[in-house]
Amino acid sequence: MIDRTPVTPENLRAAARVLHASRCPVVLTGAGISKESGIPTFRDALDGLWAQYDPQQLATPGAFRRNPKLVWDWYEYRRELLAQAQPNPGHRALVELERLLGCLVVITQNVDGLHQAAGSSDVITLHGDIRRNKCFANCQGDPTLIDVSTLDWDRASGPPRCPHCGAYVRPDVVWFEEILPAAALERAFRVCEDADVALVVGTSGMVQPAASLPFVAKEHGAFVIEVNPLPSAITAIADWSFAGAAGEVLPRLVTALAEWVAHEP
Repeated sequence: MIDRTPVTPENLRAAARVLHASRCPVVLTGAGISKESGIPTFRDALDGLWAQYDPQQLATPGAFRRNPKLVWDWYEYRRELLAQAQPNPGHRALVELERLLGCLVVITQNVDGLHQAAGSSDVITLHGDIRRNKCFANCQGDPTLIDVSTLDWDRASGPPRCPHCGAYVRPDVVWFEEILPAAALERAFRVCEDADVALVVGTSGMVQPAASLPFVAKEHGAFVIEVNPLPSAITAIADWSFAGAAGEVLPRLVTALAEWVAHEP
């Protein structure tokens, strides 16, 4: 069994020193940090009306073609859940970490927009943003974003139509069987190749290609710090693996860094 790093003041101060010395830090986040805001992970069991459905069977282009209303309604349900969620102490700690370090790129697999809502200024959204919508045909370029608040349509009938080409409008998220946005993925790999410290928070390290990013950072010499209540596929390559929730560990890490900055010569 791989040893985890105890969340002690001494270890947090050591991690703070590593972060303070960094010039190109990067944070990679997964569903774990959002779950602390009350957002169920994608594969968590659904309830109510949606308990009979498998999310992996809904989140595909084929499912949308077969039944656009069903898929649209499911995403409207998810948006309702997200509308009640707020950034948690883990999200806010990353904003403070950016302030203390001067720069911090956040690469996230999450589509909820909570990093942006908390105030992180440089967020790479690998899997899209559920708050946005786009033309299913991307008729004006990829993506062709559509502001549905400007459209008038029968909401009981399902998704609206693209005002440019008439195709259905869909959520701007990456579905199964789709590739990640090229520009976002290319920049994510470039950032990880350049990083000297990679802070990996709340991800299982199982979903590709995002799961490969911590390994890319490690292979290019980055010091890898994991924060996760449970061991993950990242734990084996982490220099330190703090066993704890983001909302508990990250604020303490930021406090340790702030104290270090305040007392530096």
